[in-house]
Amino acid sequence: MKPIVAIVMGSDSDLPIMDEAAKILEDNKIAFEVKILSAHRSPEGVAKFAKTARRSGLKVIIAGAGGAAHLAGVIASLTTLPVIGVPMETNELKGIDSLFSTVQMPSGVPVATVTIGKTGAKNAAILALEILSIWDKNIEKKLETFKKALAESVRPKNKKL
Repeated sequence: MKPIVAIVMGSDSDLPIMDEAAKILEDNKIAFEVKILSAHRSPEGVAKFAKTARRSGLKVIIAGAGGAAHLAGVIASLTTLPVIGVPMETNELKGIDSLFSTVQMPSGVPVATVTIGKTGAKNAAILALEILSIWDKNIEKKLETFKKALAESVRPKNKKL
């Protein structure tokens, strides 16, 4: 199957976090690709990827980056596909720097931004599924089942109170 979601990250050190997104896509049988692209160290590669993403069959891009976190924004500036930014936790500022860099995009260049780290990577994959579910009823049904299970997981905790 051709990938319809791309998971991109600025460094291989981001892989343990971005693997959380990959697991959710795998569990839902969504074809995806993983790439390491740096907005600062390999800008030509980022530009080529972003400019050809739609033609290659991609539907959604999940981009994780830390520190300056320009990857999602650069990709969003070069494609018309939805881009979901995952801020990476950093040693210096615990990911707040990544969050601000990802969320503060100029008008006309939106990046859907999720929370910092592993939870953000998981939510990015779920958001990608929600976007894909607009066209795919099978994904929509899986999401409905997922949301019901999520609600059911809370009920026993409430009963304990």
